[in-house]
Amino acid sequence: MIKNERQYRITRTQAERFTRTLEGLRSRPERADGVHPVIAQAQVDAVSSQLADLEAELREYEAVRDGRFEVEALREAVNLPELLIKARIAQGLTQKELADRLGLKEQQIQRYEATDYAAAKWSRIREVAGELSKEVYGSAQALEIHR
Repeated sequence: MIKNERQYRITRTQAERFTRTLEGLRSRPERADGVHPVIAQAQVDAVSSQLADLEAELREYEAVRDGRFEVEALREAVNLPELLIKARIAQGLTQKELADRLGLKEQQIQRYEATDYAAAKWSRIREVAGELSKEVYGSAQALEIHR
């Protein structure tokens, strides 16, 4: 994520360099430099992927800078403890089962939930959210397969 105008300018410059590199890779004659076609394609794919990532970051920053930002995301962040608890319950997980998956004691999850995760470090909250979202993602994949 681009966080300021300086990073934006640097990223834009990098994207321009990647664009020129990609043009150079695509315009070179096959086998002219002794590079196997598979290697040449891998180079093009790698540079294209990097360029796509940079362009996505630029678009995101430009959108936010222009005021296109969902304030709802802030509300969701405030409700994160409640969302974590609801996600656990919706997945049919007990506090003990979640704790086991995270390598914690059940009492730790009980304390986190009783205090709305107030004492939890951000890294722990992300770990809990990651575990719960894995379950949701897996369920979504299963639904797609059965359609």
